[in-house]
Amino acid sequence: MSAVSDIPARARVSEVPVVTPLSHTDPLGNPFLRTRFALPARPRTYLSRRRLVDHLDQAFTTPLTLLNGPAGAGKTLLAAEWASRQSPPVAWLSFDGGDHRPGLFWAYVLQALRACGAPPSDAVGAPVNASRVSRRLLSTLASELNERERPVLLVLDEYDRVTDAKVAEQLEFVLHHAGRGLRLVLVTRTEPLLPLHRYRAVGELTEIRSAELAFTPEEAAALLELHGVSVPIQAARNLVDRTRGWAAGLSLSALAARENPDPELYLKEFEADRSTVADFLLAEVLKRQTRETQDLLLRVSVLDRFCPDLANALTHRIDAEPLLAGLHRENAFVERLGHSWYQLHPLFREILRAHLRVRLPGLEPELHRRAARWLRRHGHLPETLAHSAAADDWDLAAGALVDDLAIGRLFTGPNSHDLAQLFSHMGPEARSPATDLVRAAHDLSHHDLDHGLASLRHAEQQLADDDRDLAAARLSCALLEALAARLTGCAPEVEKAAETAAELRHEVPAHLLDKHPELTALLLTHVGSTLLWAGRFEDARAVLNTVAGTPGGPSTEASREEAMGHLALLDYLNGWPGRAERKALAAVSEADHTGPPQQTGSVIGRLVLAAVAVDRNELDRAQALIDQTADAPFEARDPVTAAGRSVAAARLLMARGKMRAAVEAVAPAVPAAVTSPWAASQEALVTSAAHLAEGRPDRATEALRAVSGEQPVCAVEAASIQLAARRPAAAFDLLDSIHTEERTGPAVTVRAALVRARAADAAGDTATARKLLTQALLDARRERLRRPFLDAGAWIRPHMATAPLHDLAAGWLTPAAPLHRERPGPPSPPAPLVVVELSAREHDVLERVARMMSTEEIAADLCLSVNTVKTHLKSVYRKLAVNRRGEAVRRARDLRML
Repeated sequence: MSAVSDIPARARVSEVPVVTPLSHTDPLGNPFLRTRFALPARPRTYLSRRRLVDHLDQAFTTPLTLLNGPAGAGKTLLAAEWASRQSPPVAWLSFDGGDHRPGLFWAYVLQALRACGAPPSDAVGAPVNASRVSRRLLSTLASELNERERPVLLVLDEYDRVTDAKVAEQLEFVLHHAGRGLRLVLVTRTEPLLPLHRYRAVGELTEIRSAELAFTPEEAAALLELHGVSVPIQAARNLVDRTRGWAAGLSLSALAARENPDPELYLKEFEADRSTVADFLLAEVLKRQTRETQDLLLRVSVLDRFCPDLANALTHRIDAEPLLAGLHRENAFVERLGHSWYQLHPLFREILRAHLRVRLPGLEPELHRRAARWLRRHGHLPETLAHSAAADDWDLAAGALVDDLAIGRLFTGPNSHDLAQLFSHMGPEARSPATDLVRAAHDLSHHDLDHGLASLRHAEQQLADDDRDLAAARLSCALLEALAARLTGCAPEVEKAAETAAELRHEVPAHLLDKHPELTALLLTHVGSTLLWAGRFEDARAVLNTVAGTPGGPSTEASREEAMGHLALLDYLNGWPGRAERKALAAVSEADHTGPPQQTGSVIGRLVLAAVAVDRNELDRAQALIDQTADAPFEARDPVTAAGRSVAAARLLMARGKMRAAVEAVAPAVPAAVTSPWAASQEALVTSAAHLAEGRPDRATEALRAVSGEQPVCAVEAASIQLAARRPAAAFDLLDSIHTEERTGPAVTVRAALVRARAADAAGDTATARKLLTQALLDARRERLRRPFLDAGAWIRPHMATAPLHDLAAGWLTPAAPLHRERPGPPSPPAPLVVVELSAREHDVLERVARMMSTEEIAADLCLSVNTVKTHLKSVYRKLAVNRRGEAVRRARDLRML
């Protein structure tokens, strides 16, 4: 049986036998300091963490255990707690700032062994010279340890204070030759000068480092409780994020919070540089460094991350690499990020920044400027901008943004809001082509055309007088010209901007274009939106399809979403509601996964879905979708979006019979200098329909003069109004002007067939009328287009009552007929032409009916009374024109409600 297996896992200190008195002196003749052999006392607020104690138990299975972490990480108390649970022999030795030459070191080690009850024999002897120790002493000690049946556990606390390489070499010799008779635990802030890689490679090293020593949010909350501070777990999590779970930071913060009337608020907002945490870090970390290292730490505190070359740029020295490596090795709150990059612990950085302002007043802006210049040279744009702004050097910031071809990042991408916020602090005194371009981008994004165009023209004038290669700046100008043209609805101007951009692309380095695909995507989106506004649907579709097919990435997500929303609108305007719905759902879905729901493409997508819902007579759904766009930031300044919302809202109001309100809704103050033919046609149709509904057919037909014959959807609706106003010739002229090519969808063909059917009915040609109605029903059934039939008028009802047409309408337009095998029930109420929508609660009840749940089960599941469920069921039966549960489920499935 091995010696290690004989050691009880949780033996108590009370089992320690009588030990040899500490009566010896060290090689200098001084008495041994007994406090160095005593386990440190644990305070009342010490939190035992089982996961770490259990990990330390592995020390019995490996020769070497390393507890490595920064000052205040809780290493010593953790080791002391664990050691107190072990049975002897456990030797504890703490080091201080005194003399640790080889002779003195080994004299104290031997005395620690005597103190724990494992005294070396007289054959080992004792060092007589403070500076050296004999090889015979080390060999004899290792041999005696190797012969032990029960291993000695030797804990060396604050081992980082032992810096003599000879000591490390001798310790490794004894550890190696002691075999299973010695288990060594080093508690240290630095990497010991031992061949750790060899121990690690063969599985003979147990390690607990800073990451594992860090407190979890749950542990932090428990520690705060021990200090008498009770906070929610989220507050503890926030404190852990700020302190990185550093034990001393948590404890010191808890002590201060305990004296505060609002501990939770204090822990959230405390100023690190004015706390006991600052005193601790300044004393334990900063003041222990050399003057050069202190200067380095103070200067790099302005950086979130740094490498040696960047640190040298701030210090104007060349010694950063060894200093940073040493600080990291010493766990001096300098954390390695990889690839030669480092960062300071967040609290330490806060404290150093405050200390910098005291020690080197006025230097901070210059340090930010130096950092920005270095970062710009090395291609780190986001950090360049941040440090340029911190230095109040806006020419440098804007120049970096424009030269990198990144002006599009002000409009799109995951950090666009932060970037716009950063430049919002730029004052009017910054005057350069780049700052004017940034200023123009900001103003145009807020639809301030006057100021935006003024800044853009000023930038273009300065660029025209500059002989340098400024292709990136000129390409940025083209992007902003396209945006201005989009906002004014001017297709010639947007095409001119696109042509200029195409020429400049050849002058810009290819790697910049590859790095910033958002610029091209934004430019084409502006072009496509403007062409759509101008009614050039096929040209717009070609451009927008290019954007929609742009390779994925965060920077082009918003443009792809916008393109899909615009393509959905194109399909709707061409009479393809099903296609429009699919594209709109794609736009909304992408927006919901990638960012805020009120992006332009998402808004247009919802408006298209609302318009489709009106055509299907799903009026509550349409209203909900329109309401979701009420606070959209682009609604008031993008012509296509503004017109789309007005059209959807007006059509919904018309469906509800509110004609005057529809006229008011369809004529908003659309921010465009050029009129859109389809938007004008939609406005004319609503106005005309309102006049007709109010008994003014002449004014109705007069309003139709503004309807463009190039818009098939508008033309066929105009034909319907002309026929209702008893002007059949004008109606047929409009219908004959519509070409039946691929771009004309069922929303056009269905309405056209209904117009011709009405004319045939008026002429007494019943057969033709019913043939045309059959065609209309077949086309409408695929798209569930209910609104055209509901708006058709009284003439359609007798035809729809005939068996062939009734069968075509059953299940989607009118209630389905009962199956022959079902027993006839009481006569059903007259079926509505179009089913009424269910409320959300009625839909919940119906879903559970479909799952074969009883009335009582539904009531329990929805937390309703049984009577309330019965009331909802009666309403469902009435709306679906059925009398039984099974019929309701079948009818709802036929209508795609389930």
